[in-house]
Amino acid sequence: MLNGLAFLGCVGCLFFSYYVQHYQGIDPCPLCIFQRLALLAVTLVFLAAAVHNPREWGAKIYGVLLALVAGGGAGIAARHVWLQHLPPEEAPRCGPSLEYMLEAFPPNEIIREVLTGSGECAQVDWTWLGFSMPQWTLLLFISLLIIGLWGNGRLRR
Repeated sequence: MLNGLAFLGCVGCLFFSYYVQHYQGIDPCPLCIFQRLALLAVTLVFLAAAVHNPREWGAKIYGVLLALVAGGGAGIAARHVWLQHLPPEEAPRCGPSLEYMLEAFPPNEIIREVLTGSGECAQVDWTWLGFSMPQWTLLLFISLLIIGLWGNGRLRR
């Protein structure tokens, strides 16, 4: 049940990210897109766990998978938050767009470039209650990590 609720929460967050992009006109930077992909991965693992509804070891495996994927998303979000808090003179320079990188670079170079960040990743375009989108996303990933571990490791005894 908890996996299903977490799945629905993740779907809501994904819809919200598309709302911000398409209706508020705020285009995501490459790090935002990677965070969105990590959230999609977490969403799919929660869906699989909800549909499969495993016992004991199966639930623990889903918990570990969720921890790995949500932990990766939290790492990307933490990097993004760090970039946004750099002084302007220390922010990375603007790099090529993600579309260009997908056409011209090999996969390992794309990942390296995106995780390095660019000038557009250091901008804060949206806030709510004083927190930027990457800060909210970091909180979301940490919450999903805890829910995934607790719900799939502890409740299934």
